[in-house]
Amino acid sequence: MKRETRVAKKFGKITVSDDVIEPEAEALEETSDVPSGAPPAKVTTGARPSSGGGGERRPKKTAAEAGLFARIRQFLHDTRAEMRRVSWPGMNMVRNTTIITLVAVVFFALYLFAVDRVWAFLIDHLRTLLGG
Repeated sequence: MKRETRVAKKFGKITVSDDVIEPEAEALEETSDVPSGAPPAKVTTGARPSSGGGGERRPKKTAAEAGLFARIRQFLHDTRAEMRRVSWPGMNMVRNTTIITLVAVVFFALYLFAVDRVWAFLIDHLRTLLGG
């Protein structure tokens, strides 16, 4: 790539590569177990194998072309699918984190109360020393 850039600068041209590299593809290349020299297979989302029925599918409408109710329906469908993938904590985990949170809140409340009382005491005595 650097050689192409030098040659392009020499002739005053700018060359642009037609290859589009997606961030996911780069991440897959870095952690891939494929031996060097062979690029990893690209995975396209939403692609289905052809059924050989002969008929072409219509392209889906984009969000701007779809109606309000279609977008709401799609949002609810996506939300439901995402909520199925959530790993909910068990009752024991909820209880433990709640206890930890309450202990931390009580500790910091007592700490801040003590710091406030110390500063109030020091400022009050400083005021009396200065004749206020």
